[in-house]
Amino acid sequence: MKLRCLLIDDEPPALKVLANYIASISGLEIVGQCRNAIEALDVLKHKTVDVIFLDIKMPRIIGTEFLRNLAHPPKVIFVTAYREYAVDGFELDAVDYLVKPVSFERFFKAITKLNRLTGQETTTVTGETMNPAAFVYLKVDKDMKKIFVNEIEFIESWKDYVMVFLAGGKHFLVKQSITAMENLLSEHKFMRVHRSYIVSLSKIAGYNGLSVQLAEKEIPIGRLYKQTVLEKLQAR
Repeated sequence: MKLRCLLIDDEPPALKVLANYIASISGLEIVGQCRNAIEALDVLKHKTVDVIFLDIKMPRIIGTEFLRNLAHPPKVIFVTAYREYAVDGFELDAVDYLVKPVSFERFFKAITKLNRLTGQETTTVTGETMNPAAFVYLKVDKDMKKIFVNEIEFIESWKDYVMVFLAGGKHFLVKQSITAMENLLSEHKFMRVHRSYIVSLSKIAGYNGLSVQLAEKEIPIGRLYKQTVLEKLQAR
């Protein structure tokens, strides 16, 4: 049986990142997404929830107070930008405390911990999602930076560089051509859709004959790539 998840965060991009991660893992399903504690209370009245992914700094009622006021709270994983509330979070018996931006690897560790506490079978990464442990090293400034490939949403060419965009809005400039990046990621599930863009297949939310849609970005499909891109997407 899947664990039923309720997501509570006042920032839509944060909700989309969590929803994307949850959709990538077997054994989890979303029963509600809420922007504040008031909306969440209504969901809890009408649906069974096994785990709440809860932000702390929200309008009207903060996450910790919301949790304290629940008579029979489900398991909770805090997902917040504020490290200083970690002690409060664990005093409320939180399963885990994730600090934004949350990598897929860190999220998966929290789910593994949740499974141990609930007796749930081990979850697996589904379908086209990359192995959460897979990574590449990219040169950022003067350092080689370890990047987990499952965090990459898309890559954009910037002349002799590429800009790498990660889930959660983080991005950085890499001294690498887009063709070199395409070769580097060839064993993972990425696709060149335009002379200036590479996208992660697992991050595509929709498409048409002109573009592919990601959570926060629409990427054009290049004329020379159109037939190959559409054939691959239609075969999924």
